[in-house]
Amino acid sequence: MQAYVVGGAVRDQLLGLPAGDRDWVVVGATPAWMLSQGFRPVGKDFPVFLHPQTQEEYALARTERKTAPGYHGFTFHAAPDVTLEQDLARRDLTINAMAMSPQGELIDPFNGQADLAAGLLRHVSPAFAEDPVRILRAARFAARFNFQPAGETLQLMRDMTANGEVDALVAERVWQEMSRALMTDTPSRFFALLRQCGALVRIMPEVDALFGVPQPPQHHPEVDTGIHVMQALDYAARHDMPLATRFAVLCHDLGKALTPRDILPRHIGHESRGEQPLLNLCERLRIPAECRDLARITVLQHTNAHRAGELRAATVLKLFKACDALRRPERFRQMLDACLADARGRTGFDTCDYPQADWLAGMLDAARSLNAGALASQLTDKSQLPQRIDEARIELIEQWRRQHLPA
Repeated sequence: MQAYVVGGAVRDQLLGLPAGDRDWVVVGATPAWMLSQGFRPVGKDFPVFLHPQTQEEYALARTERKTAPGYHGFTFHAAPDVTLEQDLARRDLTINAMAMSPQGELIDPFNGQADLAAGLLRHVSPAFAEDPVRILRAARFAARFNFQPAGETLQLMRDMTANGEVDALVAERVWQEMSRALMTDTPSRFFALLRQCGALVRIMPEVDALFGVPQPPQHHPEVDTGIHVMQALDYAARHDMPLATRFAVLCHDLGKALTPRDILPRHIGHESRGEQPLLNLCERLRIPAECRDLARITVLQHTNAHRAGELRAATVLKLFKACDALRRPERFRQMLDACLADARGRTGFDTCDYPQADWLAGMLDAARSLNAGALASQLTDKSQLPQRIDEARIELIEQWRRQHLPA
């Protein structure tokens, strides 16, 4: 029996990145032998075990064969005669198909180290085309490492999309890969590679539709909306915004892709038009409620936030209520961060002044400072309380405006 560290741990060590979880492949062993050594079985589809001391995962060397469409359409063969190279050959990219012995010897049968040095994403074998998740993984690695796909790999990804293999992706895996890509330093590269291979329009047509849509005249019309959204998303990443905020930035302009404009009455702005595409996207990909809800208020209210200096105090209170900001101030501040990314997500605007975020945060603090209990104790007719609370909050907001906003 021999055990080797494989996959991402080897890749990241060669890149000089911090060590993460290590996965091991065991060659020459059987499930019975693993159990006899105290390993605990955890794999459902193939033999995977947890080490009795370290709790690291040890998988028996295996091969796989495609038997049906989609991510789950595989059968696996694990036996003592499966070699390490055979196990590595089933992996997606050469940079992930390296192994290292406990003594530090690198096993690299597919030249992954050379591709790592060249910044290339290259598929190990034609079997790459059998698993549509590999398209998402390649796009995520492009975002994480700023790597480019090898020409033959990009063509294979295009062929997979054209052949409909990408349509077999399940929502959970799409979100798993997208959420990890959103948390990279340059998430725009994830969406760029998906567009290159034609997969974005199949997986996230609402986002793909933004490319080619001009920005409004006041927002640099020479840059289309898709490019602007990607710039805003990368701004959010550079400033370490959390996942929910980055997803809100990704979705904030979805309404601009709905054309022609007379689909809905003219008095309905693109923000309101963007709500339904957002909800469609979230339902189809089963986006977590935290991300969906923040994106929704951002879609509907980001333009109002941009106009904070023009809004009357009563309108500001309506904004707070629409965002449930009085009860959930932290989420409202996340929305303001998304608005900041929107404002600065344009070439030459990444340091532009955006006082609206501080203004609205200050007015929210003022509105929340009201002692509703004290106000209630002064009223004999409690039915008047909601109106009196609103009036008092409007007055507090107006006071803050007079003290802090420019005349």
